[in-house]
Amino acid sequence: MIEYRDGELSSWVNKERFLGYLAIDGFTLYELGETGKLVAIAVIDEKNPTEESTRYKALIHRLATEYRDHFSRDFQFGHMDGNDYINGLIMGEVAVPSIIVLNTSNDQYFLPDEPLETMDQLLHFINSILDGSAQAQGGDSMFQRAKRVAYNARSTVMSVFRSSPLLGCFLFGLPLGIISLMCYGICTAESDDGVEEAEVLKTEELAENRVNEEEEEGVNEGWRGGTELQGSGGEEEEEEEEEEEEEEGEEEGEQQHEEKSSLDKKVD
Repeated sequence: MIEYRDGELSSWVNKERFLGYLAIDGFTLYELGETGKLVAIAVIDEKNPTEESTRYKALIHRLATEYRDHFSRDFQFGHMDGNDYINGLIMGEVAVPSIIVLNTSNDQYFLPDEPLETMDQLLHFINSILDGSAQAQGGDSMFQRAKRVAYNARSTVMSVFRSSPLLGCFLFGLPLGIISLMCYGICTAESDDGVEEAEVLKTEELAENRVNEEEEEGVNEGWRGGTELQGSGGEEEEEEEEEEEEEEGEEEGEQQHEEKSSLDKKVD
């Protein structure tokens, strides 16, 4: 009969080796993960008990004893003092007191939508998990794995700073300082190269401007020389014309003188 209900004897022993209700810590929760059962936990503060925490603990204990035949195959029940370990599992904050159901096989967890004040509400919450109507949170997807890595890194850094601030500053400040110096050196080198390139371009521009200015000066000198030659040529032509006019005037004067002298001779 046992083999029919629970498979092999070793599997049945592994599932039933824990009491129906027990105090749970981190190691016990790890061991409960090997049973393949869901773990319903009342998270309480035993050092500062309240009426609500006492009620949650009593509800879980009553469910484990009075409804053992209904839920012992699928659930393990217990309570845990404090929420530090649970917070690490779900990568969040669990209220104290509260009730949470963990699926250690795939890192999922279930939280009730409203405060559980009666046994009927607790039974409805447990049955909704079994029939799949309850909203599962967490899991082992790629996103959750990446989130787990980031959460573990953050938790490690925070724990180091809490335990030894000076050591934390040295461990994380030294690499950051080295990386900062490397980045500064790279940026400075790039800026120096930019300055050198700008200087080279500026020098080339100045050289081109000088060449252009020299060419313009050469053109202007050539134009000035041409205008001077043209001016000197015009003056020579004017002088020649004046000389020709003077010669013509002299010739006319000589002719008039000769005509006058010939007329005087005739009169005589």
